[in-house]
Amino acid sequence: MFRRKLTALEYHNPTGFDCKDETEFRNFIVWLEDQKIRHYKIEDRGNLRNIPSSDWPNHFEKYLQDVNCPFSVQERQETVDWLLGLAVRFEYGDNVEKYRNCKPVTETSDAQKSADPLINLDSNNPDFKAGVLALANLLKIQRHDDYLVMLKAIRILIQEHATLNEAARILRLLHIEELRELQTKINEAIVAVQAIIADPKTDHRLGKVGR
Repeated sequence: MFRRKLTALEYHNPTGFDCKDETEFRNFIVWLEDQKIRHYKIEDRGNLRNIPSSDWPNHFEKYLQDVNCPFSVQERQETVDWLLGLAVRFEYGDNVEKYRNCKPVTETSDAQKSADPLINLDSNNPDFKAGVLALANLLKIQRHDDYLVMLKAIRILIQEHATLNEAARILRLLHIEELRELQTKINEAIVAVQAIIADPKTDHRLGKVGR
Protein backbone atom coordinates (compact mmCIF):
# COMPACT_ATOMS: atom_id res chain seq x y z
CA MET A 1 0.00 0.00 0.00
CA PHE A 2 3.04 2.29 0.28
CA ARG A 3 4.73 1.42 -3.02
CA ARG A 4 3.97 4.61 -4.95
CA LYS A 5 5.15 6.96 -2.23
CA LEU A 6 8.22 4.85 -1.50
CA THR A 7 9.06 4.87 -5.20
CA ALA A 8 8.55 8.64 -5.41
CA LEU A 9 10.95 9.04 -2.47
CA GLU A 10 13.47 6.66 -4.09
CA TYR A 11 13.41 4.18 -1.22
CA HIS A 12 15.73 1.25 -1.92
CA ASN A 13 13.04 -1.45 -1.56
CA PRO A 14 9.63 0.06 -2.42
CA THR A 15 7.95 -3.25 -3.32
CA GLY A 16 9.30 -5.39 -0.47
CA PHE A 17 8.98 -2.99 2.46
CA ASP A 18 7.31 -4.66 5.46
CA CYS A 19 6.34 -2.27 8.24
CA LYS A 20 5.51 -5.24 10.50
CA ASP A 21 9.17 -6.26 10.59
CA GLU A 22 10.43 -4.37 13.64
CA THR A 23 14.05 -3.99 12.54
CA GLU A 24 13.10 -2.98 9.02
CA PHE A 25 10.51 -0.55 10.36
CA ARG A 26 12.98 1.16 12.70
CA ASN A 27 15.61 1.45 9.98
CA PHE A 28 12.96 2.89 7.66
CA ILE A 29 12.00 5.58 10.20
CA VAL A 30 15.65 6.55 10.62
CA TRP A 31 16.07 6.75 6.83
CA LEU A 32 12.91 8.83 6.48
CA GLU A 33 14.00 11.33 9.12
CA ASP A 34 17.64 11.48 7.98
CA GLN A 35 16.97 11.77 4.26
CA LYS A 36 13.52 13.28 3.76
CA ILE A 37 11.73 14.83 6.74
CA ARG A 38 14.73 16.16 8.71
CA HIS A 39 12.61 17.57 11.52
CA TYR A 40 15.38 17.11 14.09
CA LYS A 41 18.85 18.58 13.93
CA ILE A 42 21.46 15.94 13.12
CA GLU A 43 22.76 15.92 16.68
CA ASP A 44 19.25 15.30 18.02
CA ARG A 45 18.61 12.13 15.99
CA GLY A 46 20.70 9.85 18.18
CA ASN A 47 17.77 8.26 20.02
CA LEU A 48 16.02 7.32 16.78
CA ARG A 49 19.26 5.96 15.34
CA ASN A 50 19.78 3.72 18.37
CA ILE A 51 17.68 0.99 16.76
CA PRO A 52 18.46 -1.87 19.20
CA SER A 53 17.47 0.20 22.25
CA SER A 54 14.52 -1.02 24.31
CA ASP A 55 13.54 2.64 24.71
CA TRP A 56 13.23 3.16 20.94
CA PRO A 57 9.38 2.94 20.95
CA ASN A 58 9.24 5.77 23.50
CA HIS A 59 11.57 7.92 21.42
CA PHE A 60 9.52 7.18 18.31
CA GLU A 61 6.33 8.16 20.14
CA LYS A 62 7.94 11.48 21.06
CA TYR A 63 9.03 11.93 17.45
CA LEU A 64 5.44 11.47 16.26
CA GLN A 65 4.32 14.13 18.71
CA ASP A 66 7.08 16.49 17.57
CA VAL A 67 6.05 16.23 13.91
CA ASN A 68 2.36 16.58 14.89
CA CYS A 69 1.38 13.14 13.63
CA PRO A 70 -2.28 12.47 14.50
CA PHE A 71 -1.71 8.72 14.90
CA SER A 72 -0.20 6.72 17.76
CA VAL A 73 2.63 4.19 17.68
CA GLN A 74 0.03 1.41 17.84
CA GLU A 75 -1.45 2.56 14.51
CA ARG A 76 1.61 1.57 12.53
CA GLN A 77 0.24 1.45 8.98
CA GLU A 78 -1.56 4.76 9.40
CA THR A 79 1.58 6.30 10.91
CA VAL A 80 3.80 5.09 8.05
CA ASP A 81 1.35 6.39 5.46
CA TRP A 82 1.11 9.78 7.18
CA LEU A 83 4.89 10.14 7.47
CA LEU A 84 5.30 9.17 3.82
CA GLY A 85 2.79 11.84 2.81
CA LEU A 86 4.72 14.39 4.85
CA ALA A 87 8.00 13.28 3.28
CA VAL A 88 6.56 13.56 -0.24
CA ARG A 89 5.57 17.15 0.46
CA PHE A 90 8.97 18.01 1.86
CA GLU A 91 10.74 16.28 -1.04
CA TYR A 92 8.62 18.30 -3.47
CA GLY A 93 9.43 21.54 -1.64
CA ASP A 94 13.14 20.74 -1.46
CA ASN A 95 13.33 20.23 -5.22
CA VAL A 96 11.43 23.28 -6.42
CA GLU A 97 14.54 24.71 -8.11
CA LYS A 98 15.37 21.37 -9.72
CA TYR A 99 11.90 21.09 -11.21
CA ARG A 100 11.93 24.72 -12.29
CA ASN A 101 15.21 24.28 -14.16
CA CYS A 102 14.18 21.11 -15.98
CA LYS A 103 14.55 21.48 -19.75
CA PRO A 104 11.34 21.08 -21.71
CA VAL A 105 10.95 17.90 -23.72
CA THR A 106 11.09 18.82 -27.40
CA GLU A 107 10.38 15.41 -28.88
CA THR A 108 7.95 12.98 -27.32
CA SER A 109 7.15 9.58 -28.74
CA ASP A 110 3.58 8.28 -29.03
CA ALA A 111 4.44 5.62 -26.45
CA GLN A 112 5.51 8.27 -23.95
CA LYS A 113 2.35 10.27 -24.55
CA SER A 114 0.13 7.26 -23.91
CA ALA A 115 2.17 6.25 -20.83
CA ASP A 116 1.86 9.66 -19.18
CA PRO A 117 -1.30 11.58 -20.13
CA LEU A 118 -0.03 14.69 -18.32
CA ILE A 119 2.33 15.27 -21.25
CA ASN A 120 -0.62 16.22 -23.45
CA LEU A 121 -2.06 18.84 -21.11
CA ASP A 122 -1.95 22.54 -21.95
CA SER A 123 -0.46 23.96 -18.75
CA ASN A 124 -1.00 27.53 -20.00
CA ASN A 125 -4.77 27.17 -20.19
CA PRO A 126 -6.31 29.44 -17.52
CA ASP A 127 -9.04 26.89 -16.68
CA PHE A 128 -6.39 24.24 -16.20
CA LYS A 129 -4.45 26.52 -13.85
CA ALA A 130 -7.58 27.38 -11.89
CA GLY A 131 -8.44 23.71 -11.40
CA VAL A 132 -4.95 22.73 -10.27
CA LEU A 133 -4.73 25.67 -7.87
CA ALA A 134 -8.11 24.85 -6.37
CA LEU A 135 -7.11 21.24 -5.67
CA ALA A 136 -3.68 22.27 -4.39
CA ASN A 137 -5.34 24.60 -1.90
CA LEU A 138 -7.83 21.97 -0.77
CA LEU A 139 -5.14 19.30 -0.32
CA LYS A 140 -2.66 21.80 1.15
CA ILE A 141 -0.06 21.25 -1.55
CA GLN A 142 2.70 23.86 -1.78
CA ARG A 143 2.32 26.12 -4.81
CA HIS A 144 4.77 25.89 -7.69
CA ASP A 145 5.35 27.97 -10.81
CA ASP A 146 5.08 24.86 -12.97
CA TYR A 147 1.46 23.68 -12.84
CA LEU A 148 2.33 20.24 -14.24
CA VAL A 149 4.80 19.68 -11.38
CA MET A 150 2.10 20.71 -8.92
CA LEU A 151 -0.39 18.36 -10.58
CA LYS A 152 2.06 15.47 -10.30
CA ALA A 153 2.39 16.10 -6.55
CA ILE A 154 -1.41 16.09 -6.28
CA ARG A 155 -1.57 12.83 -8.22
CA ILE A 156 0.89 11.12 -5.86
CA LEU A 157 -1.29 11.96 -2.85
CA ILE A 158 -4.57 11.06 -4.55
CA GLN A 159 -3.31 7.67 -5.77
CA GLU A 160 -2.33 6.60 -2.27
CA HIS A 161 -5.54 7.69 -0.49
CA ALA A 162 -8.64 5.71 -1.34
CA THR A 163 -10.82 8.21 0.51
CA LEU A 164 -9.78 10.87 -1.98
CA ASN A 165 -10.63 8.86 -5.07
CA GLU A 166 -13.36 11.35 -5.93
CA ALA A 167 -10.67 13.99 -6.26
CA ALA A 168 -9.05 11.94 -9.01
CA ARG A 169 -11.85 13.20 -11.26
CA ILE A 170 -9.79 16.36 -11.72
CA LEU A 171 -7.07 14.31 -13.38
CA ARG A 172 -9.54 12.92 -15.89
CA LEU A 173 -11.45 16.10 -16.59
CA LEU A 174 -8.22 17.94 -17.44
CA HIS A 175 -8.04 15.75 -20.58
CA ILE A 176 -11.39 16.96 -21.92
CA GLU A 177 -10.99 18.76 -25.21
CA GLU A 178 -14.22 20.71 -25.00
CA LEU A 179 -13.01 23.69 -22.98
CA ARG A 180 -16.54 25.04 -22.65
CA GLU A 181 -17.29 22.08 -20.34
CA LEU A 182 -13.99 22.20 -18.48
CA GLN A 183 -14.72 24.89 -15.90
CA THR A 184 -18.06 23.32 -14.98
CA LYS A 185 -16.44 19.95 -14.40
CA ILE A 186 -13.61 21.51 -12.41
CA ASN A 187 -16.18 23.15 -10.14
CA GLU A 188 -17.92 19.80 -9.66
CA ALA A 189 -14.63 18.14 -8.75
CA ILE A 190 -13.85 20.89 -6.23
CA VAL A 191 -17.25 20.44 -4.59
CA ALA A 192 -16.64 16.67 -4.44
CA VAL A 193 -13.26 17.13 -2.74
CA GLN A 194 -14.74 19.62 -0.27
CA ALA A 195 -17.46 17.14 0.61
CA ILE A 196 -14.90 14.40 1.21
CA ILE A 197 -12.69 16.62 3.37
CA ALA A 198 -15.73 17.70 5.39
CA ASP A 199 -16.67 14.05 6.05
CA PRO A 200 -15.53 13.17 9.61
CA LYS A 201 -14.72 9.63 8.40
CA THR A 202 -12.12 11.00 6.01
CA ASP A 203 -8.55 11.25 7.22
CA HIS A 204 -7.01 14.27 5.57
CA ARG A 205 -4.59 15.14 8.36
CA LEU A 206 -1.45 14.92 6.29
CA GLY A 207 0.69 17.23 8.37
CA LYS A 208 2.17 20.66 8.20
CA VAL A 209 3.48 22.20 5.00
CA GLY A 210 7.00 23.58 4.91
CA ARG A 211 9.67 23.61 7.62
